[in-house]
Amino acid sequence: MRKTHKNARLLEILVVEDNPADVRFLAEIFKEGRLANRVTAMRDGESALKYLRGEGEYSGAVKPDLVLLDLNMPGMDGRKVLEELRRDPLLSGLPVIVLTTSSAMQDVSLSYDLGASSYLVKPANLTQLIKAGTCLNNVGLALVAVPTAPARPRRRGAARKDGYNGA
Repeated sequence: MRKTHKNARLLEILVVEDNPADVRFLAEIFKEGRLANRVTAMRDGESALKYLRGEGEYSGAVKPDLVLLDLNMPGMDGRKVLEELRRDPLLSGLPVIVLTTSSAMQDVSLSYDLGASSYLVKPANLTQLIKAGTCLNNVGLALVAVPTAPARPRRRGAARKDGYNGA
């Protein structure tokens, strides 16, 4: 049984994917990998950006810790979503993992040029997809959740327990 850090919390993950079967597979991956998370899915780029910006019906939506982004979607594709995210000062630092069927070098290069945190090619079957999903912590997933309580500032002039005085 895994132990949970006292400051651990559920990761908020936004999946931007037009294929409902892939969304179900991803949910299964997280379950199999015992990753604590909440998954929200958007079927297209326009909805994803509205969600991330808290616009309209998504007013008050929780900002995700991670976005899993498909490139090939109808309407606004993943490339344009990634470009928009990186232009938005409130969303530019959001980790985005491109998760797509394309292994074309131009898609990989462009995704990184646009600021993707990582690029994963979707495996062809569920078993391989589950294996890929359980490796997400190797591309930053484990580093995304931070304690929700901010560290308390020291009182001015208070001595540190380790004896460090800042000099």
